[in-house]
Amino acid sequence: MTKPLDPEMFDELCPSDLSPIRVGDKWAAMIIRCLEEGPRRFSELRVPLHRVIAKVLTQSLRSLERDGFVTRTVRTEPARHVEYALTPLGRSLLEPLDAACAWAAEHWDELIDAREAGSAVRRAG
Repeated sequence: MTKPLDPEMFDELCPSDLSPIRVGDKWAAMIIRCLEEGPRRFSELRVPLHRVIAKVLTQSLRSLERDGFVTRTVRTEPARHVEYALTPLGRSLLEPLDAACAWAAEHWDELIDAREAGSAVRRAG
């Protein structure tokens, strides 16, 4: 059994939103991170992804499954439940995601400044 996911895994200021690489939608990279240690149930994913409504999380998981990054397995023992896990293709994204996260952490201040400047221009325009 894998250890529980940290509820604070993705805080409000997480640089994942500033990552230069997008896989799928806004939440896909975070879902991939949650599955890094092994299969997870939907309810387990909801812990660190508490800001994502269930419908959007379901849509993101379906997209990741469609694109071959995630598998969905229905288990019947001991009780019926569904588990999500990374495929080998999904696992191959972990290294590029690590690089993107490191880059975003290194350039965090510049990214925030650029985003704030862009927001100010849009508000003034």
